[in-house]
Amino acid sequence: MYDIIIIGMGISGITAGIYAKRSNKKVLLIDRGMPGGLLNNIDIISNYPGLIDIKGPDFAEILLKQVKSMNIPFVLEEVAKLDLNGKEKKVITKKHEYLAKKVILAMGRKPKFLGLDNEQKLLGHGISTCAMCDALFYKDKDIAVVGTGNSALQESLYLANIVNKIYLINRRDGFRGEDMLVDQIKNNAKIEIIYNANIKSLQEQDGRLASIDLDNGTKLNVSGLFIYIGYYPATSIVPKELLDDDGYVIVNEKLETPIKNVYAIGDVIKKDIYQLVTATSDGARVIYNMK
Repeated sequence: MYDIIIIGMGISGITAGIYAKRSNKKVLLIDRGMPGGLLNNIDIISNYPGLIDIKGPDFAEILLKQVKSMNIPFVLEEVAKLDLNGKEKKVITKKHEYLAKKVILAMGRKPKFLGLDNEQKLLGHGISTCAMCDALFYKDKDIAVVGTGNSALQESLYLANIVNKIYLINRRDGFRGEDMLVDQIKNNAKIEIIYNANIKSLQEQDGRLASIDLDNGTKLNVSGLFIYIGYYPATSIVPKELLDDDGYVIVNEKLETPIKNVYAIGDVIKKDIYQLVTATSDGARVIYNMK
């Protein structure tokens, strides 16, 4: 029996684990994938205090080292089911069943897709949501990026160091990202911005992406498409009574869910700003709120 089980090893979950350990709690971290979460998909982080232009995977590695140095137990297993209504909370993975007095939900978010007919079929065959993972497959080739926020801008700048040309498809007439990034995009000779356009269809050849048709009549002959149009909460395992209409976990000011001794932090809850510093803050606050 653990005092606290934390589901998710992004920066919010790891922060909660650190504070729980320092509070002398018996804690377990669980994640189905690589510790660090979406940090592993980020090229450069420039807005986290104290860290100057650190690569996302390097930051994730530092966090994991801290977990190990503090002897915080963790397992890399996929949670299949939650039983949260009893006094003993059950976290059931595909391998084991774990019991805890309290559970913290910190699974983060997943990337959204465009919803086109052959989009999922082409995932990994010309379509990607991770420049860090797949950029080298498109070395010296023409690609497209779709999105208007920081992720689209940052990843376009990273990809510009590797590919031949980027068509940045903006579904609006302006950007939601930071002005500094927008300026860098506009001054990069490899990046051509296409405003007020949506992707209408994806054309393939031999099982791979060959071109993109836009709703303004433009056809782009590209080998790759990187999609950064937002995220949705990774809450498929969470009981429906804990979720709002958008799939985010409902919490109060103390990060408590409607079920006693079940909490939620980070990107699975609805908030004004989704940044590393706010996720870190959630991880610290949730442990202090338990006292």
